Amino acid sequence: MSSLTLPLDIFEVRLREVLRSKVEFIELIGEDLASAGGKRLRPSLVYLARRALGELVPGGAAREAQEHDLAVCVELLHSASLLHDDLLDNADTRRGRETAFRRFGNVVSVMSGDYMLSKLLVLLSGMPQSLTRAFGETAAAICEGEVLQFQVAAYGDYSHASYLEIIRGKTGALIELSATAPALLLHAPAEAFGALQSYGREYGLAFQMQDDLLDLASDEATLGKPIGGDLREGKATYPVLLLLDGPQGGEVREILTRRAAHSGDVERVRALAQEQGAFDATRAEIERRSRMAVSALDALPAGPARDRLAALASLEAERVK
Repeated sequence: MSSLTLPLDIFEVRLREVLRSKVEFIELIGEDLASAGGKRLRPSLVYLARRALGELVPGGAAREAQEHDLAVCVELLHSASLLHDDLLDNADTRRGRETAFRRFGNVVSVMSGDYMLSKLLVLLSGMPQSLTRAFGETAAAICEGEVLQFQVAAYGDYSHASYLEIIRGKTGALIELSATAPALLLHAPAEAFGALQSYGREYGLAFQMQDDLLDLASDEATLGKPIGGDLREGKATYPVLLLLDGPQGGEVREILTRRAAHSGDVERVRALAQEQGAFDATRAEIERRSRMAVSALDALPAGPARDRLAALASLEAERVK
């Protein structure tokens, strides 16, 4: 992977500036977000995509200050969705820390997420209008993906088509936005925008598929949380969908219906997935999506930033947490 250095230190400073509030509880939640760190994948994609556009966009350096705000915007949208997700999922921890709604209550957590969305809109107001539209459409896709996931589980209406729609909304749409937002900021050529869009879409799907695979195929020590969380919420991920189409499909559906409430349910599905090749088939699909993402980058100028984008997608199937 290239040694290209990204200005994430500037991003961290700007994130803290944007999250400042005179209200102590909002300030504390914002500080948790800023200090939690994490991989900062989405801001990194913003920086990498902007650099990958290279000489395709003359005068792009004039937007340098705005690229930091754009990186902050994608992180704010991501973080707001996590605050809401933790509440919906009744989660106790996030990145090893107690979740905001456990510390401060539901109202504070939800309103803090809304505060982040409001600050995001303020930042976008000084950027091309196309970005406001793109962020709005992505926020809507995130909401639809989350609600559809609950709807599918409630009705037991599991299908590959619904699964892809869910993971695109939950994760893929924001990764796609992170890759394409710099092209909108810089008014890049349509071909470059399309390349980053295809890259972000396929990488985003591969990313969520890997998350879903790890939830069942990994172990608690590596993952940092109990495995089988999706089964306990009635969510049929890619390997489980493959099992539903197999000889033990009826048994697996019963386990989903009862939310893996019986002792040994998770272990049974895990064993079936291993025996019937569902894990291997899922890894193959992740690798296929990753290759599609990398191929899309061929339309961009060769260079360190494009190499880094390609490496992120190529290595997705090897991620362990």
